[in-house]
Amino acid sequence: MKLTPRLISAVLFVVAVLPVYSQVGPAATQGGLPITVGVGLSGFDPTNGSGLLLGGTLWIDYTPTQLPKILNGLGVEAEARDLSLNRSSSQPPNLRLDEASGGVIYSWRHIQNLRPYGKFLMGYGNIDSMAGSVRIHDSRTVTTLGGGVDYRVYRNIFVRGDYEYQFWPDYWKSTTPAGSLTPHGFTVGASYDFGYSRSR
Repeated sequence: MKLTPRLISAVLFVVAVLPVYSQVGPAATQGGLPITVGVGLSGFDPTNGSGLLLGGTLWIDYTPTQLPKILNGLGVEAEARDLSLNRSSSQPPNLRLDEASGGVIYSWRHIQNLRPYGKFLMGYGNIDSMAGSVRIHDSRTVTTLGGGVDYRVYRNIFVRGDYEYQFWPDYWKSTTPAGSLTPHGFTVGASYDFGYSRSR
């Protein structure tokens, strides 16, 4: 995928920030409201090689604190994304993907300042495109597999690196069987964890 200057700048910012806060800090506990809210910049290849489409992503994670010990780290995530920037000449001039989804997320919270996670989401997506000179709008149920890592940089602030692979079923109806659209890409962003506190 071809990186744009804006995406490169975002990645360089995250890489530059991480070493500054990489010292070992005091242990942490969950307290307060177990909700994390984050925003980020996403770069996705929407149609398997047509070019990188950019846009914004918002996510909200809820991680209950009263689960059995074996389920610690299990939570739910709601996510919304709008991709409509950086269209290449090989893409339709009106190309746009937007989606809203929710599902299960599991974070491994046993590493100092680092929270790797995996997730499974389902939701609803819309795509605007063109067939010849005709503008089309299509909607699908979207299934997402993903994962990444949250890194604590300061108090309740985390940076996130995230990868997702999506399935939009029966999109290419001219094929037999109908083929799926499979957008995939990365998100880099920051979040605030309302339930994170340092132990004294």
